[in-house]
Amino acid sequence: MNKIYLDHAASSPMHPEAAAAMMSVMTGHFGNASSVHGFGREAKKIVNGSRDRIAALLGCDPDELIFTSGGTESDNLAILGTLAADHARGKHIITSSVEHHAVLHTCHELERQGWEVTYLPVDNTGRLSVSDVEASIQDDTALITIMYGNNEVGTLQPIAEIGELARSRGIVMHTDAVQALGMEEISCRELPVNLWSFSAHKVNGPQGIGALVHRRGTSLAPRQHGGLQEKKRRAGTENMAGIAGFAKALELAVPSLSERRGHAEELRSTLLTGLRAEIGEEAFIINGSEEHYMPHILNISFPGIPTETMLMNLDMAGIAAASGSACTSGSLEISHVLLAMNLPENVYRSAIRFSFGLGNTTQEMEYTSQKIGTFLKRLRK
Repeated sequence: MNKIYLDHAASSPMHPEAAAAMMSVMTGHFGNASSVHGFGREAKKIVNGSRDRIAALLGCDPDELIFTSGGTESDNLAILGTLAADHARGKHIITSSVEHHAVLHTCHELERQGWEVTYLPVDNTGRLSVSDVEASIQDDTALITIMYGNNEVGTLQPIAEIGELARSRGIVMHTDAVQALGMEEISCRELPVNLWSFSAHKVNGPQGIGALVHRRGTSLAPRQHGGLQEKKRRAGTENMAGIAGFAKALELAVPSLSERRGHAEELRSTLLTGLRAEIGEEAFIINGSEEHYMPHILNISFPGIPTETMLMNLDMAGIAAASGSACTSGSLEISHVLLAMNLPENVYRSAIRFSFGLGNTTQEMEYTSQKIGTFLKRLRK
C-alpha cells in the first residue's frame, strides 16, 4: 500500500541536503561553541556561519537572531521575555482567538498571574479586523501578538497593518510566523514587527530547532538561565547540527519560494478538482479565506461524516491528514480555530486539514480524492 503524507503543517519531511548538512556536523564536529580551544572555535564558526546565512534569508541582522528549540519556545520567549523586561510598559495583552496553543496557553498562564488579555474575534474565514485591534488598545497595552498565517485553515492575517498600528502607539508587536516561513515572502527588516517566531521542521529542516528574530532596540529578558549563549538572551549549549540543518533547509526553501507556492497551488487545485468530480461541490465545504490564504494548507469539511471517521478511513488507506494543529490532532477535541470562526456544528465536527509539501504529487491528490469518494459512498449508505 502506498503511503501519502498530507500533514506537512504538523511536521515536514527533512530535505536530504539538510540531513546531509547535519550528518556532516554530527560526524565531524563535537566541540562546544562556548569553548576557547580549536574545537570550540570550529563549532562557533559553524553556528555563526549558519546564523549569518539564516539572517540574510530572513531579512534581519545576525545579532537579532536567537536560536531556540522551536516555535513554541520562540513564542514563549517573545511573550514572556518582552513582558518581563519592562513591567512599567503595562499589564494588558492583545491576541486573537485563533492563535497556536503556544501563544494561547502562555496568555492563559499570564491571566492566572494577573495580566489582562484581550482575545480578539475573527470572521468566518478566520481573519482579524484591524479596527478591532485598534478598538482593543488600552493605555496599558504592552504587547500585541498575532500569528502571520493560521496553522489550521491557512488564513493570513493583516500583519503589516496591525504592525503599523502597534508601532504608532509604541506597543511591542510579535508574530508567530512558523507556518508562513518558506511559503510567504518575509523580510523581518521591512515589516513593522518587533519579534518573529520560526521553526525549522515546517520548512523541511530538523525538529527541535527554531529561531526568534528580536529586533534591535526591543527589550527582552531571558527565560532560561545558566549560560551566556545567544548574547545572554537564551542560555544553553547551541544545537550545532540542528542549526546547520536549519540553515541548509532555508537556503533551499526561500530562493525557491515561488516554485514551492506554485507546487502547493497545483496540489490544492488537483485535490479540489478531484473532489468535485468524485463527490460533487455540494458535498464538501472549504474552511478559511479564499483571498488571504497560504496555499499549502487546505481545511475541508464533509458534513455528515465525523472527523475521526474520515481520518480513520484515510489512515487505513495510507493517507495521513489531520484534524487540526499537531498539538491537538492526537485528541478528539473540537478545533478552537473553527469554533472561533463561528462555523455550524456539522461543519466543525467534520473538518479535515490537508497540508502539502515536499514529495507530494498530483497523482497522490487524485488518489486521495478517489478514496474520499469511495469512503463517502460507503459511509452514506
